[in-house]
Amino acid sequence: MDLEIVIVGNELLLGFTNDTNIGEVARALIPVGARVVRCTTVGDNRTDIRQAVGAALDRTGFVVVSGGLGPTSDDITRESVAEELGLALTVDRAVLEDIEARFARYRPGPMPPSNRKQAEVPAGADVLANAHGSAPGLWIPSDRGTAVLLPGVPREFRALTAEHLVPRLRAMAVDGSVITTKTLRTTGISESALADDLADVLGTIRGVEIAFLPTLEGVDLRITAHGARADSRRSIESAEAQLRPVLGRHCYATGEGDLAAVVLERLRSLGARLAVAESCTGGLIGARLTEIPGASSVFLGGMVTYADETKVRDLGVDPAILARDGAVSEATVRAMVAGVSDRFGARAAIAVTGIAGPHGGTEDKPVGTVCFAAMWEGAVESMKRHIPGSRYDVRRRAAQAAMDLLRRMLPE
Repeated sequence: MDLEIVIVGNELLLGFTNDTNIGEVARALIPVGARVVRCTTVGDNRTDIRQAVGAALDRTGFVVVSGGLGPTSDDITRESVAEELGLALTVDRAVLEDIEARFARYRPGPMPPSNRKQAEVPAGADVLANAHGSAPGLWIPSDRGTAVLLPGVPREFRALTAEHLVPRLRAMAVDGSVITTKTLRTTGISESALADDLADVLGTIRGVEIAFLPTLEGVDLRITAHGARADSRRSIESAEAQLRPVLGRHCYATGEGDLAAVVLERLRSLGARLAVAESCTGGLIGARLTEIPGASSVFLGGMVTYADETKVRDLGVDPAILARDGAVSEATVRAMVAGVSDRFGARAAIAVTGIAGPHGGTEDKPVGTVCFAAMWEGAVESMKRHIPGSRYDVRRRAAQAAMDLLRRMLPE
């Protein structure tokens, strides 16, 4: 089934809060065959909420609304949706008692009068119990379709989606149709170059949808199939078998696989240890590696040698190299990777140095110039790239590219 999401909150439109609920619900609904086809964000305005919910119901007959169920004056989702559907609101005694009991457990004194509005329920609605907060969810059937109201607090929204929304939608999926997806993660190739490489094979693939999803780390290819679970799986496996030969070594993982985890696992299988030397990334590579459980069995450690003098003192970089080629050069990064490998006694090593910006660039070395080196058992490979984007983008893309350089050097 197709459905829509309406996200409510002035704080979202003002940019003070980033919404995560749309991603949570969209992913949760995939296994039960429900597809989010549109998401609308509105402020705490009665007319805007009514129009967004009404339009969603007219298009798909099913809408999930996040936010605006709290006790304050700007929490008006409940009232707005009831008005749009022509349903009266009445205080549900059981809900009110639950809210009062919650306050008695967690706070001294009586429940604030403003929380009473959270016990108001539209006529004919089912209450979705919320053990994680004071605002219950509401499942509201009507002659125009179904509106499901859920608290906007991410923890509560996620819990009620899992406990109520998903089971009910699963029960409604009478034909056994599901949405099945698989993601192939690539790095080291741009979205346009990837699309060009895949143009011929994409024209031969049938029964699936393929989306290109660029990120700071690379480009994800998401394969999606609709239908019976077994048929969908076969369609995805067939598509993957056609894509893999073209993707080659650009593809490093599937699903949510992290490049750091891939590098660590490859080194673990080889019985090797890793050390890193970082300048412009300032420890991001080390942070990525240590996010992976069990990294200590492979990752020895690293050095952040930001200033030239620390490159000389801690990594043994020859001052003559820095004077001749500069800190951002392949000569320097090769000396850095050799130095960190020697200091830690590591068979594998990574080094990176660059100009992340927004200042510090020159005509010869503009902002975004980054040099990388990787070492495997004494052999060193290096490269220089110009990475576009903000300082944030350059640093994160540089960390990914440095790890990828080592990955491509390692034996399969």
